[in-house]
Amino acid sequence: MASKIRFSWSRIFFLIALLGLGSCKTITIPSYNAQKPPPKPDYTKERSWAVLPTTYPENLKHWQTVDSLFADVFYIYPTLNVESEDLRWNIPVTDVKQHDKIINKAVYFQASAFINAGELYVPIYRQAHLRAYFSPYNKNEGKKALDLAYSDVKDAFEVYLKKYNNGKPIIIAAHSQGTTHAIRLLKDFFDGKPLQNKLVIAYLPGIGIKKEVFKHIPLLTSPTQTGGFVTWNTYKKNYYPKSYDLWFKGKAVTNPITWDNTLETNRDAHKGFLFTNGKLYKHALKVYVKDGLLWTTLPRFPYRIFALRKKRYHTGDINLFWEDIRENAVLRVQSYLEKNEQNKNNRHKS
Repeated sequence: MASKIRFSWSRIFFLIALLGLGSCKTITIPSYNAQKPPPKPDYTKERSWAVLPTTYPENLKHWQTVDSLFADVFYIYPTLNVESEDLRWNIPVTDVKQHDKIINKAVYFQASAFINAGELYVPIYRQAHLRAYFSPYNKNEGKKALDLAYSDVKDAFEVYLKKYNNGKPIIIAAHSQGTTHAIRLLKDFFDGKPLQNKLVIAYLPGIGIKKEVFKHIPLLTSPTQTGGFVTWNTYKKNYYPKSYDLWFKGKAVTNPITWDNTLETNRDAHKGFLFTNGKLYKHALKVYVKDGLLWTTLPRFPYRIFALRKKRYHTGDINLFWEDIRENAVLRVQSYLEKNEQNKNNRHKS
């Protein structure tokens, strides 16, 4: 993937998809109850997982430059079913097209950022269609579809804890719809519960999140802090989306370059944007933390002229800061392990 790839229009269209999603066309959508739910996955079976530490796809192995640290990464991928002509509310875990998107888009451009920080677990779940988030569906049909999707994520995590975790510290990594499910997962399993002691960090970009969304899991404000969450939603500088007041105003924002309260960073601070040709572009952008939003300049990458009018960088929330996240995830795990070892030594001395 890192070799030179020749220019193609398909690559340009894929780039544009990475930087923003189109809206659904107005078509007749069947009710949720009119559709039979896809078969329930069995997470005790390897086939229900897109990625396990023993089944890394080749394009993921490419990014593992060191042995994973003593931690696990439970990754929940974003909405991949966005086609307006697809009338399904939830996608079967056996859907071949969906599986290809999971491996070659979500895992390659997002989950890969965490591969050096711990062993990666990616369950396939009966994901809700993009329309589940928008009126008039989000309060009824959409909610049911998202609830079904979350039931899979929850089941997968329960199997993961029983079968795979073996007491290791955990990173929760997610994006967009994955973040919607991750918030519920953190409330059900971590927030004020014994398992919170195993939480290294939750990376939760792609959804507007209140700073006090959890009772006991804080918003982290330094690059080595553990036991909390970070979040951001990326848009072009000086742009406020129409949904700003509803989705983002007053919500939490993390600077994914400095991981602290820095409101602006220059290009020199940016560590790397993973582009669609499999190459990293360092010092590619500046960011500005605003009320509920993360603004960025147009990234410096090949064919950037084709993204001049793009203002919503939602799909690039992770790969725009891929190297920044990769280094930070390793740093957080190291910090967690050092603190844990120090606490053990202190207990032995007392």
